[in-house]
Amino acid sequence: MIEIENVCKNYQTIPVLKNVNATISQGGITAIIGPNGAGKSTLLSIISRLLVADEGVVKIQNMDVVNTPSDKLATYLSVLRQENRFTSRLTVFELVGFGRYPYTKGRLNADDYKHINQALDFLNLTEYKDRFIDELSGGQRQRAYVAMILCQDTEYVLLDEPLNNLDMKHAVAMMKQLRRAADELGKTIVIVIHDINFASVYSDYILAMKNGELVYQGSPEQIMNSQLLEDIFDTPIKIENVQNQNIAIYY
Repeated sequence: MIEIENVCKNYQTIPVLKNVNATISQGGITAIIGPNGAGKSTLLSIISRLLVADEGVVKIQNMDVVNTPSDKLATYLSVLRQENRFTSRLTVFELVGFGRYPYTKGRLNADDYKHINQALDFLNLTEYKDRFIDELSGGQRQRAYVAMILCQDTEYVLLDEPLNNLDMKHAVAMMKQLRRAADELGKTIVIVIHDINFASVYSDYILAMKNGELVYQGSPEQIMNSQLLEDIFDTPIKIENVQNQNIAIYY
C-alpha cells in the first residue's frame, strides 16, 4: 500500500499541501480529483519523489520514498508527468523501451523486447512502433507515454492527467485500458483526473482535494454526492443514475 502521513508542501511562503493523510490500498484505481490549484499534481509528485515534502512522509511497501535508492524505487513505482518532453528524436518503440531502463540500463534482452511489444499491443500502438514521436497526433503520443510507463512493469503506476490531448473516443479507450491493467495485470494505479465522471465510472476509490487539503475520500458511491461535489468545485452539480452509474451533470 501507499501511506501518506502528515504531508505538507510550501512554494516559497504559499502552502500548497496542508497536512495530507491517506492510505491507498493495493490494487485497483484510485482517482485524485479537485479544482485547479487543489494540490493534486503536487501530491502525486511527492508520492513519486519528483518533489520532496517539507514535512511528513510517504511510504510504498513500507519503504520511505525519499530514502529508498532510485534504482530500487523504479522497480516498484512508475510515474507519468503531466508534461513530457524528449529532446532526442525517438520512435515509438524506442520511447516505450525506456520503460525497461531500471532493469537493463539500456541493454535490452529478449525479456525486455517481450515487455515492449506487450505494452505496444496493450495500448494499440503496434502499427505505429516505427514512427517517430513527433509524427504522431497528441493523443497517439499520450498513449505512447502511457505504454512506456506500463512497460516499466511496476506494481504501482502513477499517472498525472493521462487523458491529456485525448478526444472522447480515445479517453474512454484509455480508461478501459487502465481498468484492464488494474484487473488483469494486478496494477495499483493512481491517477490525477479532472473528469469526475471518469473517476466515478472507472475508479475504486477517490481522494478529493481542495485548497491543498484532502477534504473527502471514499468509494465513488460515497463521493458522487451533489452537496459534497458542490463543496469541492464551488458550482451546482446534479447527480443522475445512468445505467447504474452515478453521473455528475454540470454546465
